[in-house]
Amino acid sequence: MKAFLILEDGTTFTGTSIGSTREVISEIVFNTSMTGYLEVLTDPSYAGQAVVMTYPLIGNYGVCYEDMESKKAWPDGYIVREVARSASNFRCEDGLEKFLVSNDIPGIAGIDTRALTKILREKGTMNGMITTNEAYDLDEVITRLKQYSVTGVVEKVSCETKTTYKPGDLDTNKDNVNGFKVALMDLGSKNNIVRCLLRRGCEVTVYPALTKAEEIINDAPDGIMLSNGPGDPAECVSIIKEIKTLFDTEIPIFAICLGHQLLALANGAKTHKMKYGHRGANHPVKDLSTGRVYISSQNHGYVVDEDSLDPSIAETSFINVNDKTVEGLHYVNKNVFTVQFHPEACAGPKDSEFLFDRFIHMMEVCK
Repeated sequence: MKAFLILEDGTTFTGTSIGSTREVISEIVFNTSMTGYLEVLTDPSYAGQAVVMTYPLIGNYGVCYEDMESKKAWPDGYIVREVARSASNFRCEDGLEKFLVSNDIPGIAGIDTRALTKILREKGTMNGMITTNEAYDLDEVITRLKQYSVTGVVEKVSCETKTTYKPGDLDTNKDNVNGFKVALMDLGSKNNIVRCLLRRGCEVTVYPALTKAEEIINDAPDGIMLSNGPGDPAECVSIIKEIKTLFDTEIPIFAICLGHQLLALANGAKTHKMKYGHRGANHPVKDLSTGRVYISSQNHGYVVDEDSLDPSIAETSFINVNDKTVEGLHYVNKNVFTVQFHPEACAGPKDSEFLFDRFIHMMEVCK
């Protein structure tokens, strides 16, 4: 079946429908990862977006449900050059197309994803429609595309109830126990954040995004984690207020991605939307304290404005080697640090997973 991708500038690509055949309007973004397509599809940070995979062949090792980073797929759509029709891997449980259908994710294959990526790099991220309707009205579609915006996605992807995990859960070592209790605010958290903490012996309680700070504080955690998540950080006004209350305690805090941005906003900094963002498993970041460069997994379209930071509150600790944007913050005279990239890195390199050890050490010092 034919499918069409229509961008808000009028550019149209014709390809083949994959996955669900429903029509969707979404923000179109690209990811440069060569592997890890299942982790991309199940990353809640992609809610409200349709993902273009720049690697030309996707689905060659099929779907292994154990590798999912959340309970379901979250992108609005999926755009690829070619889908592997036959998966080859001893862990394979399903094909990619079947997975897209079962998760009601519409997609398009057989288009020039290099040309599409060049458009998004040169003109910036824009909205688009995936449709199988050959009788579409281009002017009407463009009008709808220009009216679309991504809103309310953090509440959409966050868990509904508080849940506690202990060492041994999620196939971790139950004998490795350090006694620390970590409160994780689920702003769109990936499963591997919980796994990284469990493997280090922590008990982890995951809280819905709209949980009041008072509830978390009353539960007396040894540390607080703020997770990754989707959307415009400045939209999360009520969550930012609660995060400021958490920050004003003496509880150690480690924040990733959206959590990093929200904590900066809670302390008077500003964020802005990037031209096309950072999405992939090969982004170099530099630790300014050591000069060492790490390869990181990233997925964000917004960034903290370095010029808006009050140096008496926070200092830049990591920068992106390519464009010098802020990749991490250290808060002055506080047991708080944050990073824009993903140290839990699924999929992606585990170069910076040591940051979880730094968080554990911070809780040990404050105990």
